Amino acid sequence: MSLQEKVMTEMKAAMKAKDSERLEALRSVKSAILLANTESAGKDGLTEEEELKLLQKLVKQRKESAAIYREKGRDELAEPEVKQAAVISEFLPAQLSEAEIEAKVDEIIAKTGAGGMQDMGKVMGVASKELTGKADGKTISTIVKQKLS
Repeated sequence: MSLQEKVMTEMKAAMKAKDSERLEALRSVKSAILLANTESAGKDGLTEEEELKLLQKLVKQRKESAAIYREKGRDELAEPEVKQAAVISEFLPAQLSEAEIEAKVDEIIAKTGAGGMQDMGKVMGVASKELTGKADGKTISTIVKQKLS
């Protein structure tokens, strides 16, 4: 079942349950998928990797918005953003813990033979591909910097 089909199924369930916050989050996912599909008009839909990146982007946007709202003392606006991020996260694979990410980064450094900060791009390229959907890019970058410095 494709991501779009899963989202449609969940939207129907949210409509029946009259869960407006969940429905709003699912509609934003559907909208983002449709936009991405129209941008790649020549292709047959999105690949699984592109879907994961899209979902991660949506979750990141919600979390950043919530952080900004909290910074400004607007908790009533931050809560819906956090809830929407949680709904969208349900479609992502389970996230790795920091210890698991560190172990993966160690493997990648050993495999690529990276010796210092000059090899960060090489390590990040491999790490980003292997950990797509399983870890946040910022977290991966921070760990790679720690390991290479």
